[in-house]
Amino acid sequence: MKGIHLGEFEELVLLAVATLEDNAYAVSIQSELHERVDRKANISAIHTALYRMEDKGFLESTRGGAEAKRGGKNKRLFRVTTYGYNMLKESKATRESFWNVLPQISTN
Repeated sequence: MKGIHLGEFEELVLLAVATLEDNAYAVSIQSELHERVDRKANISAIHTALYRMEDKGFLESTRGGAEAKRGGKNKRLFRVTTYGYNMLKESKATRESFWNVLPQISTN
């Protein structure tokens, strides 16, 4: 996976999709980001990240059923691909490699 990296926002969105499992769509991802990391993101930014990561192969999407409360519109549901999970694991390992060698600094 050399040369392909996750940005911080992409990583958060990818983690939110993984957490939401079969109910990951833009609005639920927006709520998850706000609830878990107090991050307020607009829907357009989330859509852009989702489509970009789908193009990279980290996500795949399907159309959910139409709902009356959405005016008959259906949701575009996302799920993390195996490649996407591997990218998340690589990102976590990279961060941990730094944390593991970080000098202990007293903050007292």
